[in-house]
Amino acid sequence: MSPAAPAVSRYADLSREELAEVVRELLLIGQLIDRSGMAWCISAFGREEMLQIAITEWAAASPIYTRRMQAALGYAPDVPGRGDVPTIFKGLQIDIGAPPQFMDFRYTVHDEHHGEFHLDHCGALMDVEPMGEEYVRGMCHDIEDPTFDATAIATHPRAQVRPVHRPPRVPADRTPHCRWTVTIDDAHPEAVAVPELAVNEQSRAARLELTSIDPADEGVSDYSGPLLSDLDLAAFSRSALVRIADEVCLQMALLDRGFVLALQQRATSPEQLLDIRRKQLVGVAGIAGARLARVLSFSPDTEGALRLLALHPMLNPAAYVSVEVAGDALIVRPAAADEDGAWVSLMGPAWSVPLRAAVRALDPHLDVDVSPLGHEDGWRVEVVRRPEPAPEASEVAVVRFSTGADFAFEPRRSLPITPV
Repeated sequence: MSPAAPAVSRYADLSREELAEVVRELLLIGQLIDRSGMAWCISAFGREEMLQIAITEWAAASPIYTRRMQAALGYAPDVPGRGDVPTIFKGLQIDIGAPPQFMDFRYTVHDEHHGEFHLDHCGALMDVEPMGEEYVRGMCHDIEDPTFDATAIATHPRAQVRPVHRPPRVPADRTPHCRWTVTIDDAHPEAVAVPELAVNEQSRAARLELTSIDPADEGVSDYSGPLLSDLDLAAFSRSALVRIADEVCLQMALLDRGFVLALQQRATSPEQLLDIRRKQLVGVAGIAGARLARVLSFSPDTEGALRLLALHPMLNPAAYVSVEVAGDALIVRPAAADEDGAWVSLMGPAWSVPLRAAVRALDPHLDVDVSPLGHEDGWRVEVVRRPEPAPEASEVAVVRFSTGADFAFEPRRSLPITPV
């Protein structure tokens, strides 16, 4: 018997223009996962342990999803693990660790083994500079050194990313915010992955099959051509954008798994682990709901709220999380994501706060009633309207401290980057 085809993406209902906007939003939402989770890690374990959690989280996830995107968009190295500098840069352009414009990477290619990038604007730096130099050094030195390399080694095990200059900024308004070289050299020692990467590679998210891109669809179907500045998502075909959207949701799932693997080593009890995971999810749920509702202009009613939930990254991709809009309700059934202990596994009739945070981002009068299906496994979500508006959840308010919560994208031109 042949294996079942992957579930049809819920993003497939969107237009090509809407998809280009949604992919950009999803990339930024993925970046904001840390703005939610790390605040609670600082509170529970202190700044130094938070740094180690962040390193493990990203290093256990980015090599997996970088290779997935390479394969999906047709720019994977001909020889696995032996890619070049432009391939590394392409991956960064479609990575939740480097969302466009918010993390404004500018690339220079000298040849296939040598390149540079600098950040004209670093939203992450804007978030931590008010917290003081210790936090700036923690992010720009302690976290970036191992995690930049972890992302690069997905393309080549002897790739090294090294700073030319980086914050703390001297003078205080220095631009660009930082500059880095990227070098591939057989003389470099081969990078060593964090142990948690091998664990994450066995997850359902890492091995999940998604619908292939239709090469006959109107628009660009892959990224096999030259490296482009300010990658124009709108140039991709509709089926390519659907695949990218699903892959970006998997990036978030893999990052969350890395977060959990790091937390498990530090949490003093299952209750503490669950508490931090829940707080992280509520913050992401509310901010993601607000950004998606704005870009897709959902109506502030029960119908709009159900559409928002169906497209929310905590309930996607469809091949990973089983969700069906059935009339005036959402039906959620067990799927691969539950086997991974992903976000959806935290929710249900006993705890539905993230669903509530998402719909209240559309209208504070909205709420959810969640009930078991009864005769089968799973649960049912109904959106209801309350007479009084509810305040924003404190976990969402924490994420709003990030400049990414209300970040506005601007139009950009996409141009080929040639060696200089």
